[in-house]
Amino acid sequence: MIPKTLTIKGIRQGLLITLSEGEWGPQLDALGAYLSANPAFFRGGRVALDVGARRLNGPEIRAAAELLAHHEVELWAVLSTDPTTEAAVQELGLVIDLGPSAAPPAAGPAAEDELSRSAGPLADGLVIRRTLRSGQILRHPGHIVVIGDVNPGAEVVAGGDIVVWGRVRGLVHAGALGEEGAVICALDLAPTQLRIAGHIARSPDERRSKPVPEIAMVRDERIVAEPWSAGW
Repeated sequence: MIPKTLTIKGIRQGLLITLSEGEWGPQLDALGAYLSANPAFFRGGRVALDVGARRLNGPEIRAAAELLAHHEVELWAVLSTDPTTEAAVQELGLVIDLGPSAAPPAAGPAAEDELSRSAGPLADGLVIRRTLRSGQILRHPGHIVVIGDVNPGAEVVAGGDIVVWGRVRGLVHAGALGEEGAVICALDLAPTQLRIAGHIARSPDERRSKPVPEIAMVRDERIVAEPWSAGW
């Protein structure tokens, strides 16, 4: 469960984490504890921090960047309404707003922000209308719907459910924030690796001659897959 002091949502450049009011040290401690509890979701991601009206200096902002880096997460932006904080952020070479011109340059076609340009919000979910290619990573704290395929080498990581209206051949991780009740659905479910919360499974070596829609879930402490139908 996300601590009350943190709010996390997906944005086109990665993740936006908003910290509530309060002393900076305890806020970072809470963030660090949450990162430690959910390493698979955050590892390799990019984060913007919204610190509100809090006044921070360079060393305090650097401490947040180092905390995130320790968990293999990149801090690329810090949002604040305080001019002193904004000046310290800029001195560290970080971005102070989320405008299109402020986004970090895309690292080729695999960049997460490129994927998110074609995404639309759906309640607490995200809809992607395209096929994910090798090297592309999609990360969102809510549910994810992919209208297309997830090719080998691509990754989809969601805090909630994952629904793929197509073939899954890459890595899919639902319930990545610890939700064991999350499910993964696909028209053709044959991933290189399938995860739900802390459980891991792989596709059987033998491939079916005719793929059928399936839904995967955690049952009796292991991941099971069964036919995905309207009556499920």
